[in-house]
Amino acid sequence: MVDNKPTGPILTRFLSIVLLGMGLAACGSAPPEREPASAPESTSYTIDEAPDAEPQKPVFKPDYPERYVVKRGDTLWDIAGRFLKDPWLWPKVWHINPEIRNPHLIYPGDVIVLYHGADGEPYLTLEGSGGVTEPRDREATRLSPRERYEPIDKAIPTIPRSVIAPFLQRPRVIGKDELDDAPYIVSSYEGHLISSNDNTIYVRDIEDEAIGRYEVVRPGRVYKDPETGETLGYEVLRLAEARVTRGKTGVDDVTTLNIERARQEVLNGDHLLPAEEETLEFNFFPRPPEEEVNGHIIAVHNGLSQIGQHNVVILSRGARDGLESGHVLAIYQDGGTARDPVNRGSVELPDERAGLLMVFRTYEKVSYALVMEANRALHVKDRVTSP
Repeated sequence: MVDNKPTGPILTRFLSIVLLGMGLAACGSAPPEREPASAPESTSYTIDEAPDAEPQKPVFKPDYPERYVVKRGDTLWDIAGRFLKDPWLWPKVWHINPEIRNPHLIYPGDVIVLYHGADGEPYLTLEGSGGVTEPRDREATRLSPRERYEPIDKAIPTIPRSVIAPFLQRPRVIGKDELDDAPYIVSSYEGHLISSNDNTIYVRDIEDEAIGRYEVVRPGRVYKDPETGETLGYEVLRLAEARVTRGKTGVDDVTTLNIERARQEVLNGDHLLPAEEETLEFNFFPRPPEEEVNGHIIAVHNGLSQIGQHNVVILSRGARDGLESGHVLAIYQDGGTARDPVNRGSVELPDERAGLLMVFRTYEKVSYALVMEANRALHVKDRVTSP
């Protein structure tokens, strides 16, 4: 087998299936003991380990199934969790014949099959990629490659689409300089204090007249590093979209825009940022960061006091710290202190691992992540680190 490490979007999608595969064979009862079968010719995709880190080996659950049929509503992570102790390691046991139809996406109705290689190690693949497809007490069958075309949006995502979609739209977090330099609304037609759909607004400080569309935004929460106090960024609320209808005029260079698709009321003093078109990517390649990461959960969406599975959280680390979409981090809680009953005084207790999260959106100094596992109620200021 050849160890390939594709790059770019194809890698992400391809390794999504890798991810899925691992988990897909995960629901059911333990298979009967069987003789190792020769592995079909395939390509193996593995996770790059962090420098100087000991390789992490996937551990199969005792009740893993031999075969799993992908269902609508499945996510790669959840299926993998039925199969592996650490779901995010599924790429290490996924093998696929690259000649089989679309190798980088998995769809409802696909069948994930468990095999044992010549070395006795279990691995997963799509049924139809070649090799034994039935338990050893049945006649072995070799299936021929087949083609099938499905829209990408019907493919099984790595994590729930509905949870993260709102956070994949730009802009969400900006720096202080970007906010200070952003154009702002000085007034509206006929002097209204509040504007909405189809209202005309007047804006100052637009520098690039080639830009024709803007997002109207309003600063929200300020994110700070809990250890250093550094301002990491400003969350901005996306209020509306606006289109330039007349370039700079007058002594004060006022630009005229028309409000379109207002989500909230627009006020004088609100800022504008260039509108950006962005394709939403729901298939991620879970992997550990290449460098050691130590940070904190600094906020949670909707201001919850306790955090659980599938809550979106904001981290105090971002792109400048080496974080990328798909990076998996462990969550630790402060062990606190206890009174020493013998020597008196207090004893500092070790931190305890409380969950796992995956980064899905990064900015320069902060990141958005989805809590994938929570062993207990999590809280703002819990520590996050490389798994």
